Amino acid sequence: MQKNKTDNFLKAIKGYAKHQKNLLKSEVKQLKSERLKEAEEQASRERENLVRIKLIETRNRETANLATKMQEGQKKLFIERAAMTEEIFHAASEKLIAFTQTEDYSAKLSESAKKIAEFFGGNDCVLYVSERDIDAAEKMRSMFSGSVEVKADKTVKIGGIKGYCAAMGVIADETLDSKLEAQREWFVENADLSVL
Repeated sequence: MQKNKTDNFLKAIKGYAKHQKNLLKSEVKQLKSERLKEAEEQASRERENLVRIKLIETRNRETANLATKMQEGQKKLFIERAAMTEEIFHAASEKLIAFTQTEDYSAKLSESAKKIAEFFGGNDCVLYVSERDIDAAEKMRSMFSGSVEVKADKTVKIGGIKGYCAAMGVIADETLDSKLEAQREWFVENADLSVL
């Protein structure tokens, strides 16, 4: 009977040990599964963060590239528009120079001198003209009631007349050069130049 008790006791211990072993195996398996699931979730989060970071880096790089290309394009467009404007104003300048060889120009020069003479009243003045117009300006002295000095001015490239009255501290500019230049700003704002 003692042997039976001992055998039963050993069986019970073995049964308990087996049960504990199975419980431990089950817990280890569950713990392993949980840890694996946590590791997978962590890896998934890290992968998503890495993808998000790479997307942000790519978007920033592409945005910077696009901004650089737009800036280069605008610079090129600005240069081409400026070149077109210069071409147009050079052609206009050439036409105005051709106009200075006509009778209409002589009448325009006299009209400009008359305006300047009226503006200065009886004050002394200096008239500035292109070298081509010196003789015509000398003939216009009679339009002025004050004394008049006529000088060639290299800045007057196209034609016209510019007067300076020291007593009034004023310049009256009726040159074709200044009138053409005054049109430049308007032209740039309103021409809507397209570069193809």
